Amino acid sequence: MRGLERLSAVKRSTPAMAEALPDLPMPETVMVRLIRATVAGMGQYFEPVFRAIGLSENSFHVLCLLVATDSGRAAPSELAELVGISRANMTRILDTLESDGLVSRAIEERDARRHAIQITDAGRAMAAAAVPRVAEPLTRAFAGLAPEEFAQLDALLRKAVKSFDQPALPLRASA
Repeated sequence: MRGLERLSAVKRSTPAMAEALPDLPMPETVMVRLIRATVAGMGQYFEPVFRAIGLSENSFHVLCLLVATDSGRAAPSELAELVGISRANMTRILDTLESDGLVSRAIEERDARRHAIQITDAGRAMAAAAVPRVAEPLTRAFAGLAPEEFAQLDALLRKAVKSFDQPALPLRASA
């Protein structure tokens, strides 16, 4: 489904949803639906770019994060948090990157229960080679926004991310 079709589906289904569920806050519900449509569209937009490179978007993100560290090393849990995926998904991604020779795993000296992920020379080369192939599609993805709109979207998304730090449900009172 393309962006215009997603927007049309949201517009078409919202009145019926509002009528069927009158206590559901519609502006917030529509916002969630728009954000989900954005994420889905972004995934479809970038998928062929990363497929041509031989990486997933998340794998590329992991390599970029590792290249950006002074040591080229990070914990799997830290990478999962920074990429915004579950630890189970990060394990799968790291397994693939390791089998491709782009990262290696080492047991932490201070705690043998923990692993550290280290980018390899091949991983650094892959990340560097991917950048020119990702740069233009990345820029083009936001070309419809004026610079001030882009800055405003950045600020609003950062504000929304912070708003999710509040618990969705009230904490139970201690007994």
